[in-house]
Amino acid sequence: MQRGINSLVMAIIQLAVIFAFLAIGELIVWVTGTGVPSSIIGMLLLTLCLSLRIIKLKYVEGAADFLVKNLGFFFVPAGVALMGYFDLIADQWLPIVVAAAASTVIVLALTGHIHQISRKYFNRHGISRK
Repeated sequence: MQRGINSLVMAIIQLAVIFAFLAIGELIVWVTGTGVPSSIIGMLLLTLCLSLRIIKLKYVEGAADFLVKNLGFFFVPAGVALMGYFDLIADQWLPIVVAAAASTVIVLALTGHIHQISRKYFNRHGISRK
């Protein structure tokens, strides 16, 4: 029984940490009026705090693993919302497909190019990538 309570408390703490960073992101967007989504700002701040070891991984790991494993569930509302725009999608399907294909090719090419540059840099300076 005690183990179940401890795991429940830890899950609450983990979710509270994640939502706290989301709230900090919301506050930053509200104060600055920036166009960057608050969730992105919050997750970048969380990543920074994890990297600097301000926040220990154990305080977010379980909740983060659960959210990532169930990520597909979070796309359901967006998919349902798209159903209201079938007429627009039907009218504009060609530009949508071309834009999706072109952006995919650009991202793949850019990622590959940056990877090659970083490998050359690391090899030249003897920096281990492990």
